[in-house]
Amino acid sequence: MYKLVAFDAYGTLFDVYSMGQLADKLFPGQGTALAIMWRDRQIDYTRLVTMSDPNPAGSQHYLPFWELTIRSLRYVCKRLGIALSSAQETQLMNQYAQLAAFDDSLPVLARLKELGMSTAILSNGSRDMLRTVVQSNGLAPYLDQVVTVEEVKLFKTAPQSYHLLLDAFRVEKKDVLFVSSNAWDAVGASWFGYDVFWVNRAGWPFEEIGNQPKFQADNLTKLLDIL
Repeated sequence: MYKLVAFDAYGTLFDVYSMGQLADKLFPGQGTALAIMWRDRQIDYTRLVTMSDPNPAGSQHYLPFWELTIRSLRYVCKRLGIALSSAQETQLMNQYAQLAAFDDSLPVLARLKELGMSTAILSNGSRDMLRTVVQSNGLAPYLDQVVTVEEVKLFKTAPQSYHLLLDAFRVEKKDVLFVSSNAWDAVGASWFGYDVFWVNRAGWPFEEIGNQPKFQADNLTKLLDIL
């Protein structure tokens, strides 16, 4: 049915909210709130950068995802009244660089390769941070390419970001199944023309704009039933 299965990285293959455990050790009682707000602000910044200058040549406001992640952390700490030291910032960012993969990530990728499928990551993440998190979780052998929006300097959900997969693999839209746990990402990929598998790990309702994804489940393993 498909020639390429492309995965979002953060929240889909890697658990961004696991940061709350370390944050709670550093700032008791505030770890969960910090992790949630940090993720929200991070995505808000990507949208602000892209929407304020959606130039096909790249946004003049573009900053690498790593830098936006740091700045998001600093903002949230100020919002929560947390005095973030440089040592604590480094500790949190080092942990972010090596986020744990979900338990189903590696087995599903490995099985897809056994089935002869092309696999990729398409992420807002910067190249260095993606390389680190992929290698630290042992996923590199099961990914044909790691594609980053750094190439166009426009974050998802800009259509140029999704088009990167067509350039990288020389496939057509109908050949791609895009996998994401982020409903907004599922909407953007669907609007671009990809079939979408939404990994609804949190059991949340889908967005009230856009079409329902073609496939959805609460874990990645059910993706194998489709393929």
